[in-house]
Amino acid sequence: MAFQGSLKELPLPDIIQLVSVSGKTGVFKLTNGAETGAIFLAEGQIVHAVVGDLQGEEAVYDLAIWPQGDFVFTPDEVAPHHTVQKSNTNLLMEAARRIDEWQILSKRIPSTRLVPVFTPNSSKSSVSFTPQEWSLIRRVDERRSVEEIAVGLGLSPFETCKTLYGLITSGLIELKEDLNRLDTERLRSTSPDRLRQLAEAIHRQARELLQNHPRSSELDGSYRQSGAEFEAHRGADAVLDLIRDHEKTISAALGPNQAKSFLGRVQQILGAA
Repeated sequence: MAFQGSLKELPLPDIIQLVSVSGKTGVFKLTNGAETGAIFLAEGQIVHAVVGDLQGEEAVYDLAIWPQGDFVFTPDEVAPHHTVQKSNTNLLMEAARRIDEWQILSKRIPSTRLVPVFTPNSSKSSVSFTPQEWSLIRRVDERRSVEEIAVGLGLSPFETCKTLYGLITSGLIELKEDLNRLDTERLRSTSPDRLRQLAEAIHRQARELLQNHPRSSELDGSYRQSGAEFEAHRGADAVLDLIRDHEKTISAALGPNQAKSFLGRVQQILGAA
């Protein structure tokens, strides 16, 4: 018999603990708006997970912080792959640790869409690097975003940001905005009324992702600020600033993967404009 419910009522870590104690084999299928994910268990132990482009432990960490959504547990469905080796306890402890650690990292790295560049001080500094730092520095070409560098390193955005954080703190690297990624020219040729509609749709998507989260009220403040920009006839800037502010809030609250998901939704909204 399937077991189903809402993540608002029962967070995923609690659900997994409940099912794993019974030693069941099966799959949790999760949905959150347009997003879907799955966690497979074998005799109560997580053995495989997938969400978006993520698989294995990284997928578990991402799904564990979903603030809302629906789940269905279907028993006796066998995992197609085994991508998870850690115990359930260690997985959920690591997920909780990452949530706490990201609160610190996100103060310096508000978005994995930003592009690392060398500071003027970098050529004057005499610093010894760890192997991880050196691997990252070699991939800084002042064009690739943090997300793209993470792919090049074969690491998760979270692990990449941990290394990058030290380089930013030491004053060797800073982050810059790449406005071309947000298709600014198209926005500037859009009518004011349509820009207001886009801003409302973007705000609605962000609210959906952060529904019932303590930081959701920050979204409303940014949305009100965008209204002031519209009144000053700065509609395109209002939309761009709203995207930036909402992305940073979602990143700080839910981590880089959910911020990336938000930008994916924004791209769909802008593409339909």
